[in-house]
Order: sequence, then structure tokens, then C-alpha cells
Amino acid sequence: MTDPAAAVMTRHAVDSDGLRLAVFETSRVGPTIVFVHGFPDTHAVWDPVIADLRDRFHCVAYDVRGAGESEVPSSRGQYALSCLVTDLVAVLDVVSPDRPVHVVGHDWGSVQAWDAVVREKSDPRLAGRISSYTTISGPCLDHVRAFAHAARRGNGNERREGLQQLVHSWYIFAFQVPWLPELALRNGYRQLLAKGCRSLAHFESTLPEDAAHGLNLYRANLRRRSRVPGGPSTDLPVLLVVALRDNYVLPQLTRDLHRFAANLTRAEIDAGHWVPRSHPAQLAGIVAEFVSRHDGDHTR
Repeated sequence: MTDPAAAVMTRHAVDSDGLRLAVFETSRVGPTIVFVHGFPDTHAVWDPVIADLRDRFHCVAYDVRGAGESEVPSSRGQYALSCLVTDLVAVLDVVSPDRPVHVVGHDWGSVQAWDAVVREKSDPRLAGRISSYTTISGPCLDHVRAFAHAARRGNGNERREGLQQLVHSWYIFAFQVPWLPELALRNGYRQLLAKGCRSLAHFESTLPEDAAHGLNLYRANLRRRSRVPGGPSTDLPVLLVVALRDNYVLPQLTRDLHRFAANLTRAEIDAGHWVPRSHPAQLAGIVAEFVSRHDGDHTR
């Protein structure tokens, strides 16, 4: 399906440690917003959001490694969060080398962007590069571990909420099984995704291959140990967009996010998992207000 935003975006090929990434951007007017998509999408999931923002902001979206028009890594280890953060840095170096950007992530795009955000104070490549962060349906993995630990040690209600999230995360465990998920995704992806999205029209023709490659995101990262006891934190402005009807990331998973993000703003949308497609205008409005409020908070 063609989206009006796609027609006004310029395509670049950006090198990230020898891997070519497909990067798409609008005209360089206004603050820069970098959009990072999740599993099993491509950059195109952001098209309707960018269509609402392109006249006021410099919008950038890219196909993450293994998806869309970007190259596919040769090994599972190359899907590690550290590699994905390197990709983000490579994109920033090309689209906004001298000014900090605002990052917006959805699903696994949010997971990997979180890793960049919590590294911002310790990684010289990221120091002063991010003005704000908007997270949608993709928590920091270290924060998830802290949530799970608290649920195990908590009262009956907390344990019940932890169990509910575990049940809704069944696919994560299924994705660890060799070969079977690839077969299921190639042949039954429509039934799987229908749980979280009423329309499959926005998915690209590369969906079966992208989904199969994207399984490595789960396999390469979910067994990683937390670097910081209790979970890492950030002082950057963070906007948490809660999709109230998300069947994959339940709202309670992010209830205690203020423990890790001191400068936190929370917004709710009555939507399922694929907010960028189901509620693009509402999401664009929320992001525009937040970005405008925090533009210039950090300088290089």
C-alpha cells in the first residue's frame, strides 16, 4: 500500500560496521525526529505518522538490520542490542551529525532505542546526541527483568499481573525453538498478527522474510543479563505512550517506569499494539507537542 509520506522521502544507504542500512528522510526543516520500527515491520509503518509531521519536522526512518531494504546480518550475534545501537549511531552521524535528535521507537524499535538511551551517559558516541525519547509498546529489557523480579516477590495482585504479562508473552518463548517459528511465520503469519492488528494492509511484501530474520532479535537478546542491578536509568526526557488495548505489552508492565526515568511524561491511547498505523494522527500530535517542548534540552 502506497502512503503519501513515502513519496516525499529521500532514500540513503548508510554503512554500519559493513552492513548497509536503508534510511529515508524528509526535507531537513525543523528539529530531527528519528523513528525506529519494530518486529516484523519496516520503516513504512511510520509513513502515516510522518505524513502529519513532515511540514514541521525533519523526519527520519530506517529499515533496521534484516528488515525491508536493509542488508541481512550473517549471524544471530549480529542482532545483539549493541549492534542495533551502533546502527542508530551510524544513522545519526549521517542525518544529524551536529545537532541532537528526538528518537521515537515502537515494539523492538523501542527496545533497541531504550538501550541507546540508557547508554547515553556512558557511551561517548551517544553523549549529547538525544534530546528526548518516545517509547511505544517496547520496554527496556532490563526494566522488564526488574518488573519480573518485583512480581515474583510482590503481593498477590503483583504476582497476578506478572503472570498475565507472562501469558501474553507466550510467543517470546515459542520464538526460541529452532526452525518451527520460521515455518509458522512463513505460512501462518496472518493469523498470528491478526491478534494485534485489525488490518494487515500496512505490512510490506517482505513480511515473511523480515519476520523470519527478526526472530534473531529475540534469540540474541532475551537471555542477556542486566548490566545494572535493579535496572539502568536515564535523566533524558522520556514520553511513554501506553496503548491501552495492547495484547503484547500490557499497560502494567510500564507502571513503575518513573523509577528508571526521572523526567517521565505519560500519554494513553485507546489502541492496540500497532498505534503508528491505527492512530497516526493522535500519535503524531502527542509526539509533536513533546518534541517541541524539549527541543534544545541537550546540545552537543
